[in-house]
Amino acid sequence: MNARTFQKLRPLEEKVAAVSALAEPARRALYGFVSRSEDPVSRDAAAEASDLSRSTAAFHLDRLAASGLLEVEYRRLSGKAGPGAGRPAKLYRRARDEVVVSLPARHYDLAADLLAQGIERSIETGQPVRSALRDVAAEAGHELGASVTSLPQALEDNGFEPHNEGNDIVLGNCPFHRLAQKHTEIVCELNHELIRGIGDGAGDVSHVVSSDPGAGHCCVRVGRVMNPS
Repeated sequence: MNARTFQKLRPLEEKVAAVSALAEPARRALYGFVSRSEDPVSRDAAAEASDLSRSTAAFHLDRLAASGLLEVEYRRLSGKAGPGAGRPAKLYRRARDEVVVSLPARHYDLAADLLAQGIERSIETGQPVRSALRDVAAEAGHELGASVTSLPQALEDNGFEPHNEGNDIVLGNCPFHRLAQKHTEIVCELNHELIRGIGDGAGDVSHVVSSDPGAGHCCVRVGRVMNPS
């Protein structure tokens, strides 16, 4: 996963809606059937396997697709083409993207990706691993920041739960909490560089990012520059 993937993480409301779609037993059974199938599944096959009418199976399949749990493709099952070949069938397969609901927000997949990229860069270039990790995190943050309106908004959107403390912004949530508990220095450096990179990418000159283990529930404090140039 790179910064673009992190940027496209679904809002909590969408993720909850996707998981909630599986609360209906028939829909959950259809999702399981499609997931276990090696090939995309037609409405007729899904209806037969689930003992539902075709229209009911189609309704539930489309609901799962709208929630992002299934992907849709169209293909003529006969293999024929041209006039008289009939309309392509609507087929369903399990979506490749994951849906993970975490309360509070956690992004352990992002941390894992940045750690792996840091190790790879170290192996390829001979750069010390810790230095490589800082660079990778800053670059990922910069790429993410380039598409947001502000550093504070990016922090809000990505689950850091920012709130004001005097002139500063402190963070009410660490997206890498469990990792930070066991590997504090490494993860806090990663987090610091990621947030600093977001600010740089967003062109933010109103704040300065610093390490502060006592700030909120995260090791980063975002101070306000009173007279930015």
